[in-house]
Amino acid sequence: MTDHALAAPGTPVPYDAVVLAGGAARRLGGADKPGLRVGGRALLDRVLTACAGARTTVVVADRRPTVRPVRWAREEPPGAGPVAALAAGLGLTTAEHAVVLSADLPFLQPDTLRRLLTALSGTGADGALLTDADGRDQPLVAAYRTAALRRELAALAAGPDGLTGLPLRRLTGALRLTRVADPLASFDCDTWDDIADARAHIREHGHVLDEWISAVKDELGIDLDVDTGVLLDLARDAAHGVARPAAPLTTFLVGYAAAQGKGGPEAVAEAARKAAALALRWEEENDRGDSGGPSAPDA
Repeated sequence: MTDHALAAPGTPVPYDAVVLAGGAARRLGGADKPGLRVGGRALLDRVLTACAGARTTVVVADRRPTVRPVRWAREEPPGAGPVAALAAGLGLTTAEHAVVLSADLPFLQPDTLRRLLTALSGTGADGALLTDADGRDQPLVAAYRTAALRRELAALAAGPDGLTGLPLRRLTGALRLTRVADPLASFDCDTWDDIADARAHIREHGHVLDEWISAVKDELGIDLDVDTGVLLDLARDAAHGVARPAAPLTTFLVGYAAAQGKGGPEAVAEAARKAAALALRWEEENDRGDSGGPSAPDA
């Protein structure tokens, strides 16, 4: 087992995702943990957004509405534990690499998964997992070679009791692992205090805007990355050069125009450029006033 420095994102590695979302949440009094909301979004939906780049995403749990389509699996018998759940989910995957995730990771990002996959592909290890703030392994925030997982799952299943009730360390203990330290992305919500801490964190000044934009995109079903700085500058220019209510109305019209066009980030940027130029011309006219304009023709 080796330690791995935080790897820079590289060429995306094709992968499938297995999300374990069927735990009993005893420390939360049996609450529906995947459905608890942090920043207006269910914990499960936050994880599914982070792994949207997966070719196939399998959620091991009872079916529920989700932010994007997934495949569903269930361990047999239900409640047989994480190893049995992982085996059930892995049975629906085909990629050579799989990210294995719990459904209670409020700060998981696509970049986290890219770093794990980069760390895995750059070594001969069977898996790359995150470590938390205390240096503890987090095997449910990890990328694995599916062949290695299948090999060890088959060996465990051949035992006298099968996979039921086995702890994850029985599986990961047989794998060669590399580690990536990431205290924030590895933060999981096991208690109500954890939920409260996560909700407080995303409302901090440095995070709230990105969290809000992500929540709105999920709510509206928009999968579009745009330069929010451009839109904020446009809103500022419209509010300053025209009138304060012009800011939200202008950004709405920019989005509408982009949707009528190609609909991608380039269309948003072009519409924002045109609107910003108009706001500048408007402001220049206001600054000149009547005295700064061309003189009236002689009678």
